[in-house]
Amino acid sequence: MIDMVKLILFALIAFFAALGADWARDPAYMVHAVLIMVLAAGAFIWQLRQIPVEDAPAAPSVSAQAYGMRDYMDGPVRYGVIATAFWGVVGFLVGTFIALQLAFPVLNIDWAQPYANFGRLRPLHTSAVIFAFGGNALIASSFYIVQRTCAARLWGGNTAWFVFWGYQLFIVLAATGYLLGATQSKEYAEPEWYIDIWLTIVWLAYLAVFFGTIMNRRERHIYVANWFFLAFIITVAMLHVVNNLAIPVSIWGSKSVQVFAGVQDAMTQWWYGHNAVGFFLTAGFLGMMYYFVPKQAGRPVYSYKLSIIHFWALIFLYIWAGPHHLHYTALPDWAASLGMVFSIILWMPSWGGMINGLMTLEGAWDKIRTDPIIRMFVASLAFYGMSTFEGPMMSIRAVNSLSHYTDWTIGHVHSGALGWNGLITFGALYFLTPRLWGRTQMHSMAAINLHFWLATVGIVLYAASMWVTGIMEGLMWREVDANGFLVNSFADTVEAKFVMYVIRALGGVLYLAGGAVMVWNMWMTIRGPKSRPVTVALPAE
Repeated sequence: MIDMVKLILFALIAFFAALGADWARDPAYMVHAVLIMVLAAGAFIWQLRQIPVEDAPAAPSVSAQAYGMRDYMDGPVRYGVIATAFWGVVGFLVGTFIALQLAFPVLNIDWAQPYANFGRLRPLHTSAVIFAFGGNALIASSFYIVQRTCAARLWGGNTAWFVFWGYQLFIVLAATGYLLGATQSKEYAEPEWYIDIWLTIVWLAYLAVFFGTIMNRRERHIYVANWFFLAFIITVAMLHVVNNLAIPVSIWGSKSVQVFAGVQDAMTQWWYGHNAVGFFLTAGFLGMMYYFVPKQAGRPVYSYKLSIIHFWALIFLYIWAGPHHLHYTALPDWAASLGMVFSIILWMPSWGGMINGLMTLEGAWDKIRTDPIIRMFVASLAFYGMSTFEGPMMSIRAVNSLSHYTDWTIGHVHSGALGWNGLITFGALYFLTPRLWGRTQMHSMAAINLHFWLATVGIVLYAASMWVTGIMEGLMWREVDANGFLVNSFADTVEAKFVMYVIRALGGVLYLAGGAVMVWNMWMTIRGPKSRPVTVALPAE
């Protein structure tokens, strides 16, 4: 009966997608409808092949015990690890290209317009790095961690597979939409209404799997990493739904009208935008830190009390910090000042996480010299501490008057994204790959060390060049002559930044090269001979 329901559902999706492709009002909607039609037709055929033939002998069931392994569902985790590495390289490649476009505008190639211009590739890069690279890292690592810390199989049967593949569909729809001009023009929230609805469905399924696994745990205690993952999943769901409230212009088109307008829209957007950073790129990755750093160091978490204090402080304070993005705008001063105050206070709980991570290495500091994975984790925590000091400082009204709309903000974002999020994700991938594929260690530890130095030097070149050019840019905008007229034009600031833009692109090239080294190392590790049993992903009960 359930098989027939699935067949009918896939057939209906394919039918309505075909209608959508025929009646589409814009190219993006038509391409997405065709894509969904093809996927639904493929799913229909696959499901049809899964229906058992009458009188055919039943396939013998496979159990984890038959293999002598624990009953963990690691199939989605393995696929998530591969997806993380793939989307990471894609995001770094696009980011490096658009950095070169800013230095050399001729790279906005005439024959590739409008699809390959900076305006369409920039949100593609942002979403690829944050949501494709970072999102897959969070989903894969959270599925791995919650099973080990709860001693329980992922809840919901094949729902975890739905989360993985549904999230990949969201990434493809969002990316192709940007290239085809379908965007809401909201930072970190560019996908149009139907893509937002799909992501909401996938995210609620993700929440159900994660929360259900915690409820089925065999361990009485809920490990600290799971606090951060759960806070990240729940808060991102709330932020996403509220910020993306919109009314479609047509059910057969991608365009929509936002529910909020003017200053209310700006306030809602940066309530979402800053907390996308706070919960997606901070709380979620702190969950990764609290598992992988102690495991790789072979040490317990330094302070359980500190983890409690900084968790609740972070969760409470971050949600209020968004208005600091709107200094010197139509937003009332009291609201912007409120965001500034909470941003400054955020420095303390943020550093609580950094201190707890670094002090976990107490008694194992020698591993920084011998273990390149630990070195990545330590460097990521250092960049986290630096970024979470720089951010509150930049939220101060007087400092913001210089930094706002300049490349200083770009440097700040990338020091956190490449340094904190990137390095800890690389370390997590190096931790997970040999364990998920039954290897003793990564194929080449020397390659990990090379990746570390390529990434670190790349981050330093990128961030430092943007700090320099951002401060220079802000000062040039402020410079006036004796009569009070501006001395420098916009073109003057662009010309002055050329050298730093080239250095930034060089930093991107090095970071991309490090990602390529990682992919090669992972590939060689997966291809290598097994040295121990692998945890199998059984079909869902």
